[in-house]
Amino acid sequence: MRRRVMAASAAVGAVLALSGCAADASGQWQRWGLPEGVTEQAPLIGDLWVGSWVAALVVGVLVWGLILWAAIAYRKRNDELPRQTRFNMPIEFLYTVTPLIVIGVLFFFTVRHQDDILDESAPADVTVGVIGQQWSWTFNYVDEDVYDIGTTTEIPTLYLPVDQTVRFELDSPDVIHSFWVPQFYMKQDVVPGRTNSFQVTPNKEGTYAGKCAELCGVYHSRMLFNVEVVSAEEFEAQMEALRQAGQSGQIDAPLRGAYSETPLNEAGSDQ
Repeated sequence: MRRRVMAASAAVGAVLALSGCAADASGQWQRWGLPEGVTEQAPLIGDLWVGSWVAALVVGVLVWGLILWAAIAYRKRNDELPRQTRFNMPIEFLYTVTPLIVIGVLFFFTVRHQDDILDESAPADVTVGVIGQQWSWTFNYVDEDVYDIGTTTEIPTLYLPVDQTVRFELDSPDVIHSFWVPQFYMKQDVVPGRTNSFQVTPNKEGTYAGKCAELCGVYHSRMLFNVEVVSAEEFEAQMEALRQAGQSGQIDAPLRGAYSETPLNEAGSDQ
């Protein structure tokens, strides 16, 4: 028993220590470990996540309580077998209907939030074409007609204006990737031959980390990018800097073999 208590204490201490080493951990306890949301759409996903955890804890506490009660109330007192019961309709009804109710409630809120999150009826202020290629990212600023390309050795930076609705159009020329910015509370697959899209409205300036969330090959771990949410003036200045650097036009994402050696900027461009 003493060894078990010591092992449990060590495990709890390790978890606390590791969580304390997380970057930007301020306020995570209040957010149930979630990062700070920096878009107008983030509360929709955050509320769904926290609500799901609350529902899971309620069900868990109920089940754990029933297990402990059954273990204590029906513990073995002698060698006599208890009365055998073949059918118990109330219990069977309970464990059949209760999961259906729980799943139905979760399904309802999930679909409602999903519809709100993926709603693109409002016109976007900025459109960014995102190309996920092995193993980096290309960003086409469609309205500004400029682009930026990253490599596995040089992490690209995506610039977005604060308080403006951004539409992401996601394409891949090779394999499935996943475009993920944790602080946006949103990620979406980047599928070859299919353009996926979603909209967000960043509402807090700052620097945020993005990554590929789909195992896509040997250098998957290097498929990173940074997001700079800046003022409208800084965004326009960065677009002009790309234009002055000769990065005008748009980069295409023609579908090709998953392990093609053709560099993306040679595979297609409308420059």
